[in-house]
Amino acid sequence: MEIIYSLATIEDVVTQVWEIGKNKKVWAFYAKMGSGKTTFIHALCKLLQVEDSVSSPTYAIINEYNSLIEGKIYHSDWYRLKDEEDAINAGVEDMLYSGNLCLVEWPEKAQGLMDNQTFKIYIEVIDEQTRRLYF
Repeated sequence: MEIIYSLATIEDVVTQVWEIGKNKKVWAFYAKMGSGKTTFIHALCKLLQVEDSVSSPTYAIINEYNSLIEGKIYHSDWYRLKDEEDAINAGVEDMLYSGNLCLVEWPEKAQGLMDNQTFKIYIEVIDEQTRRLYF
């Protein structure tokens, strides 16, 4: 499925995508830097009534949030990881197999850890305010 959206309507898009992918526990976000991965995740966490402050886990690798709807949610950014071994050493396997919702930015850094049950989301920049999302 493909959705073209403006950043002003991201909450509507997130609601639509959540309805489609809510049965998947691992969501992998494939997109270039600055294309809106964290913005999308922030809007998703708002929809899921996350009580914590949502921010990019670029340096922490994994952030943990509490959601009134989903319980524990993991938000992971693998940008700084070198490879799968580095990801395993950072503890991402525990997160992926926890049974909790896991939102992963830059999954291509350790693609082998993604299984065929992963909900893969691709975001492309069309212009400054418009994005193309497909999964």
